[in-house]
Amino acid sequence: MKKVYFLSTCDTCKRILKELDLKDDFTKQDLKKEPLTESQLDELYTYSHSYENLFNKRAKLYKERDLKTKNLSETDYKNLLLEHYTFLKRPVFILNDEIFIGNSKKTIEALKKQLSE
Repeated sequence: MKKVYFLSTCDTCKRILKELDLKDDFTKQDLKKEPLTESQLDELYTYSHSYENLFNKRAKLYKERDLKTKNLSETDYKNLLLEHYTFLKRPVFILNDEIFIGNSKKTIEALKKQLSE
């Protein structure tokens, strides 16, 4: 499977997608137009083994709701991820049986390496 979850309005996502120049065999899902379903989130969980790993703690809503001071469980993270697209750390790439979460330089370099093999 080759899939990417991203936001078309996110400059970082746009830059990364342009930089990677993905082939047409990648399925692209713009989270703003097509929100994550529970089954898709469960699938991401099978790769990441944690909803917290998928969660964007830099999201504006995270700060506005002062979620940093709460003791969030995996169920809380799952529910928040389903509630609003902004809580997903983006972009998320699934390449064969590997997941690449977020836009850190290390993550994108690992993805590039995997794509070149």
